[in-house]
Amino acid sequence: MYDQIASNKVRSVALMSVFVLLVAIIGYVFGQAMQWSYWGLVIALVVSFAMAWGSYWYSDKIVLSMSHARPVDRDREPYIVNTIEGLAIAAGLPVPKAYVIDDPAPNAFATGRNPENAAIAVTTGLVAKMDRLELEGVIAHELSHVKNYDTLVQTLAAVLAGTVVLLSDWMLHSFWWGGNRRRSEGEGGAQLQLVFMVVGLVLALLAPLFAVLIQMAISRRREFLADANSAMLTRYPAGLASALTKIAADNNKLRAANKATASLYIYNPLKDYRAGMNSLFNTHPPLEERVRRLEAM
Repeated sequence: MYDQIASNKVRSVALMSVFVLLVAIIGYVFGQAMQWSYWGLVIALVVSFAMAWGSYWYSDKIVLSMSHARPVDRDREPYIVNTIEGLAIAAGLPVPKAYVIDDPAPNAFATGRNPENAAIAVTTGLVAKMDRLELEGVIAHELSHVKNYDTLVQTLAAVLAGTVVLLSDWMLHSFWWGGNRRRSEGEGGAQLQLVFMVVGLVLALLAPLFAVLIQMAISRRREFLADANSAMLTRYPAGLASALTKIAADNNKLRAANKATASLYIYNPLKDYRAGMNSLFNTHPPLEERVRRLEAM
């Protein structure tokens, strides 16, 4: 279990590093193709920073609003509050704010920029359909996301992916509309600029695909890590394994779910991914692999 946790942390850091490098390369190539020198790189990094800053401060409020989550009613739903509080204390974390989504589809997610400003949302379907050990496994999984700053990592990954798409679209429009009117001095300069423009065009076409794949890989790694941490916290991996199996088998589709928030949930709420190429774009690892790892602990 400890080896799996360490491996997932290292791979997540590596993927984030590749993401930042991809943004920097696109910015640099774009700047050279447009004869802006290093300004393309500067613009790429500034845009990434600005988007990350906004997401850092407001992403939790946006996600909870989009998901139609309401604050838990302590009088009507004390079981949810007590479960979250008990596991948070056991994990040595500040108690997150508890939210409920009125929907029969069983699912849950965590959000917030750090443990001091975290929130956990569960659906009414999850509470109704899970037994105590299964519910504890799910909530422990979400608390693990909070403890590992996964919500922040996933937010940054989404921001970087958005930056890549924005820069790629900007490059395509610039090339299409002939945004670069100046000529490089000398034959060598013209040839070099042509090379940068060709490389820039290829990047503009392929980078968004790479960005989405990296984002999905980061999300899948964080899910494996949270599963392992949940098993460590509850000391009962079978509880989470059973909960995941029940959630996957449920026929209800979460009404408030969308592609922007799908990666935050413990199990893909869209449930529209199948084997093959579509599985590459799934934000979550295969259910069978998650259950297999939990049962092996």
